[in-house]
Amino acid sequence: MASKVTDVTELLIRWSGGERECLNELTPLVEQELRRIAHRHMMRERPGHTLQTTALVNEAWLKLVDQSRANWQSRAQFLGVAASLMRHILVDRARAVCRGKRGGGAAHLPLDEALVFSPEKSAALIALDETLQDFARIDPRKAQVVELRYFGGLSVEETAAALQVHPNTVIRDWSLARKWLKRELTRGRSADAG
Repeated sequence: MASKVTDVTELLIRWSGGERECLNELTPLVEQELRRIAHRHMMRERPGHTLQTTALVNEAWLKLVDQSRANWQSRAQFLGVAASLMRHILVDRARAVCRGKRGGGAAHLPLDEALVFSPEKSAALIALDETLQDFARIDPRKAQVVELRYFGGLSVEETAAALQVHPNTVIRDWSLARKWLKRELTRGRSADAG
């Protein structure tokens, strides 16, 4: 695994330096990890979602390849950006679904390791995305921890590497961020009900 991580990081750095031919070597090395991230996202989606895991990977990959000014520094950073892109793709699709439905209010969205969504997954994903955007204005690093851990499925160690912090910082940020997000999401549901 360490060799693969090193290979991916080296290829990403070369790609950032303008060596476009690195994509041919990079693609097979990151494809499985992108599928894993996409699968995590899709597991949280409503049954019958029109976007499949492969399509999500392909759409995110096209956006990643199109990033001409990206300054790739590590595998973890790359996977974090991929997770973020996938989240935005799904949120955009969820917004399109909710636009056509009346009263598409957000449902309860649990933020623990064993995620189980309510039937209103699209509205819940939108609520989480909006709340996470608010949180990013208050505490960008903690919001990044949520994005990498929750949406990207990165481990504590991978998240620490991507953010260049100690794993204990990630653990602390993850805990505080989840509490803040749960509180804000609960307030949002209370305001919608009232």
